[in-house]
Amino acid sequence: MGTVHARSMDSYPMHGRDLGVNPDDLDVMEAVQETKQEVLENKDVVVQHVNIEGLGRTKEDYLGYEISDVFTARNLVEVMRKSHEARQRLLRLGIFREVEVVIDISEGADALPNGLDVTFEVTELKRLTGSYNTMVGNNEGSMVLGVKLPNMLGRGEKLTFQFSYGTKETSYGMSFFKPQSGFYERNFTLNLYKVTGQFPWSSLKETDRGVSTELNFPLWMTDHTLKWEGVWRELGCLARSASFAVREESGHTLKSALSHTMIIDTRNSAILPRRGALLRISQELAGYTGGDASFLKEDVELQLNKPFIWGSVLSASLWGGMIYPLGGQPTSIADRFYLGGPTSVRGFGMYSIGPQSEGDYLGGEAYWAGGLHLYTPLPFRSNKRGLADLFRTHFFLNAGNLCNLNYGEGPHAHLQKLAECIRWSYGAGIILRLGNIARLELNYCFPMGVQSGDRICDGVQFGAGIRFL
Repeated sequence: MGTVHARSMDSYPMHGRDLGVNPDDLDVMEAVQETKQEVLENKDVVVQHVNIEGLGRTKEDYLGYEISDVFTARNLVEVMRKSHEARQRLLRLGIFREVEVVIDISEGADALPNGLDVTFEVTELKRLTGSYNTMVGNNEGSMVLGVKLPNMLGRGEKLTFQFSYGTKETSYGMSFFKPQSGFYERNFTLNLYKVTGQFPWSSLKETDRGVSTELNFPLWMTDHTLKWEGVWRELGCLARSASFAVREESGHTLKSALSHTMIIDTRNSAILPRRGALLRISQELAGYTGGDASFLKEDVELQLNKPFIWGSVLSASLWGGMIYPLGGQPTSIADRFYLGGPTSVRGFGMYSIGPQSEGDYLGGEAYWAGGLHLYTPLPFRSNKRGLADLFRTHFFLNAGNLCNLNYGEGPHAHLQKLAECIRWSYGAGIILRLGNIARLELNYCFPMGVQSGDRICDGVQFGAGIRFL
């Protein structure tokens, strides 16, 4: 992970390795070293030179923004802390395999008595790298093969070729990524892709060929994504037994859409958080820039997490969305919302709530779903950290509804329809956290409020994914 080294500093009472991965470690020193640390903090120094060694294709001006803060340090501890922070920023760029920091006394004709030189020794990634990994989606898995050309033009650009083969989806594509110099979180991405997916709950298969552009940027406490997507969609029947309603949707369509997503995320973990909140608001406008599809789509997600008694966590979540057809055109089965399954309203089949025809689920134009959860440590576990820390017991109460709306009616009629025929469920189970990649759930469910046509899973239900209600 790298170390900050100090050389030839006999005038300063400092020994050994001084900076690990966690900058907070700088503030936790043994009692016998407290006097020494006070001397270090009170001793004024001047950072005269900051050098980067080991550069090949990387442009020096691109890195200047990441290391400039080191010059503002006024004592040795501050120099080490700011050097560590600069090292973390350099690694975040994704263009170096290793970054080491060396702090030394300034030498030369212009050297000051309290002058320091800071040197970053870097090892660049190879021009061509390959990767192989597995990914877990919402109750599906996939194998991913990729080839990357990192730092193509010397300023953080990245070209990626990727092929993914999954249980329900196969895709391949190319993407070009370009960050803004000095502001890595502000970046631009261009994607070309082909995706073929199977949706057995609708007896539908879909092939998308498209291009998209994305602009990501932070604004105050929020992260924003502006996206344009143009896609040629081919819908077909997955089985001969597909209903007539699905057959009507078959064929070729063009979709051109603008979308915006705003996220506020203060959670300590995206997979199984113990505290913090998440707010995600998305809007999509299709048809304004051309294409056959024409609609306005809104989607909201809210999650709150709070530590509770005896190491447990109390969590509440709420999802909701609505799609408005524009220009008198009906919405497509590929654009509607779906609800139900082990990642949303548990105790029901995968996306098996709401409008359906001959056993094929057609999705809905409006939905809501809410959940209350209590996560607790495993009982009878030892105090030592181990495998048991990856598991949690899980008690839940879920509810939701999915329907189509008559947009000639007012908001009161819409709310009334969403409040009718509410499906809900409760149960308990065990959760396994797979690092920061995904989580697995094994629950015993009791579905309630079942309506005609709903497919239920009364009893044991298994789920795997990233995003859970």
